[in-house]
Amino acid sequence: MITTEKPEIAAAAAEAGERVNARSCTETFGADEPLRLDSEVELSPFTISFQTYGRLNADKSNVVLVCHALTGDQFAASPHPVTGKPGWWSNMVGPGRPIDTDRYFVICPNVIGGCMGTTGPRDINQETGKPYGLTFPGVTIADMVRAQAMLLDRLGIDDIFCAIGGSMGGMQVLQWCAAYPDRVFSAIPIATAARHSAQNIAFHEVGRQAIMADPEWRQGSYLEHGTNPAKGLAVARMAAHITYLSETALHRKFGRNLQDRDEITYGFDADFQIESYLRYQGSTFVDRFDANSYLYITRAMDYFDLAQDHGGILANAFRGTTTRFCVMSFTSDWLFPTSDSKQVVHALNAVAANVSFVEIDTDKGHDAFLLDEPEMLDTLSGFLESAAQRRGLTT
Repeated sequence: MITTEKPEIAAAAAEAGERVNARSCTETFGADEPLRLDSEVELSPFTISFQTYGRLNADKSNVVLVCHALTGDQFAASPHPVTGKPGWWSNMVGPGRPIDTDRYFVICPNVIGGCMGTTGPRDINQETGKPYGLTFPGVTIADMVRAQAMLLDRLGIDDIFCAIGGSMGGMQVLQWCAAYPDRVFSAIPIATAARHSAQNIAFHEVGRQAIMADPEWRQGSYLEHGTNPAKGLAVARMAAHITYLSETALHRKFGRNLQDRDEITYGFDADFQIESYLRYQGSTFVDRFDANSYLYITRAMDYFDLAQDHGGILANAFRGTTTRFCVMSFTSDWLFPTSDSKQVVHALNAVAANVSFVEIDTDKGHDAFLLDEPEMLDTLSGFLESAAQRRGLTT
């Protein structure tokens, strides 16, 4: 089960949050406002938890929607209430950052199916009085975006100055542009794709099987039994984390260096630093993430295929769009390679969309979008400045 917020972490988070004008918010939608899912199930009631940063201007024209990746959450620029670690995009969001909270009003929602306050499988099903577990309905990227649109409607926000996100967050950005083209002035999909590849589905399946093979998973009902498939979830995280890095980055950081020893042990402890690193990544992940949420969200990514939803032709998803696009990829990203981004760019070019494309030369792999990449930060700053001038946003 996810660890609860610690008082000392909460105090530090509040202090750090003041610097970016962070607010933790929730909106609950009742039985009269169901979320209609692609599975033809109506989810109600449901809650969306989200963070906001900065201030909304008078005409509500400065909204930046930040969409998080698979294992992310709404705490993009403020310390995490469970781990106390800085926000996952603190280098991107904040005063003087590319997404300048002195200029923009940032909204970062936790996705449907998540585990940080937005309704997901660990929450109570009001019809049964028990946690949903595997009775939670399957969700898609389109469902996540549909819920976000309902949130913006509730907040009285008609359109978005910019939708931005990497990886699964980029999928949400593309879905926003396809489903609500009149509501997105500019869009920045980073290190993403218009559909999930067979290779990526395969990696997700390995992770799901690791979770379901853990005896403590209890067919998804572990919360009712007071258990937690921590070992399975940790292995899933370890396997996934390898895909976020590049071979060059792994070699530079770890090589074949031994962990706290001078010789190999001929056993199965963590002889190598990379083994110790992966074990640490797995063990800390289980403190902040729910195993069933991992199953549901990875499945949502697997189902994503924007072209299939538009007659098998990706360009049809963007036909008539007036959104300004900046598509970005990384040379060493083998999880979402540059070819995936180019497919999106070609589809946008086919409908004469306003699109720029940048491939960042880096050896940091897929995780580069979360890291301090000067070329990425400069590119995004320039694109947002140009879009803000077009939008008429003053500094």
